[in-house]
Amino acid sequence: MKDTTKNTNKVLLSMEHLNFSFNIQRGVVKAVRDLSLTIREGETLTLVGESGCGKSVTAHAINQLNPMPPGEVVSGSINFKGRDLLTLPMHEIEALRGTQISMIFQEPMTALNPVFTIGSQIADVFMTHQKISKQEGLKRAVHLLDLVKIPSPETRVHSYPHQLSGGMRQRAMIAMALASPEPGLMIADEPTTALDVTIQAQILDLLNDLKSKVNMSILLITHDMGVVAEMADRVAVMYAGRKVEEADVFSIFEEPRHPYTLGLLNSLPSNQKYKGARRLEAIDGTVPDLLTIGEGCPFCNRCTFALPICSKEFPGETVITEEHSVWCHNHKAVEEIIAK
Repeated sequence: MKDTTKNTNKVLLSMEHLNFSFNIQRGVVKAVRDLSLTIREGETLTLVGESGCGKSVTAHAINQLNPMPPGEVVSGSINFKGRDLLTLPMHEIEALRGTQISMIFQEPMTALNPVFTIGSQIADVFMTHQKISKQEGLKRAVHLLDLVKIPSPETRVHSYPHQLSGGMRQRAMIAMALASPEPGLMIADEPTTALDVTIQAQILDLLNDLKSKVNMSILLITHDMGVVAEMADRVAVMYAGRKVEEADVFSIFEEPRHPYTLGLLNSLPSNQKYKGARRLEAIDGTVPDLLTIGEGCPFCNRCTFALPICSKEFPGETVITEEHSVWCHNHKAVEEIIAK
């Protein structure tokens, strides 16, 4: 796991009590509930959880990429460098998207325009936000393709997305994200999900390398605990729209306190030490329907440590250490499991 000693304590982005819902014909989907996060300068915060837990909705809320309607910010704030992004007019959000907040999407083949070359799409970012010529933009695009280790960048700059492999398309997306003049925050929404294991490792190594070179922060969305171990400085675990645990990466792996976090770790082939498991463990039950979800802990219907209060009331924050908090009525039971 990563050495986190080089991170500063200066907060780049803070999200306070964000509630985000989708109004659909069947009712109101509470996709994100009372979520607070901070991202410091120079660190990687990972949001981890299974599909549908609200990770991508949270990330897209920063750049206001969720469809609105049916999406709606019910309450909360997202402060970036002292400004609440949720109160800014759209033209200011669009300016921030290409200059200080960038994004890498999960599937580059759908994120890249198939009828324009890779170079022209990267050059467009420079031309839009820095008012330079197309020739100069293409020259800078070649430099960025070289920076992200695409071979023969002078040739590849004229390639179309379909002419590149999946790994190379993802590198091109990273190059586009780096085209901002003031790298501040890069949001990476499951950037390695569609790639094979070897290419995944290369992309993760590239992100770590670029992070130190251009001094940026990363919000990494993933459901893969292996990616968390490789990339994270701090980890926020989400379940059914709620944050249930947050800690530095070492504490999450060595001393988890929430039953859901413990379940995620015990599902890893190489990390089944807490129950002495000899085979992969699955978390029993299914994710609750967000249309009918109550005010209790959303994990209680799948939790072996659940108490009667769990179905009635979402727990408050329990501070384990300065960097480690958990939202669980019965976290002591998990602590006893780990101590054995």
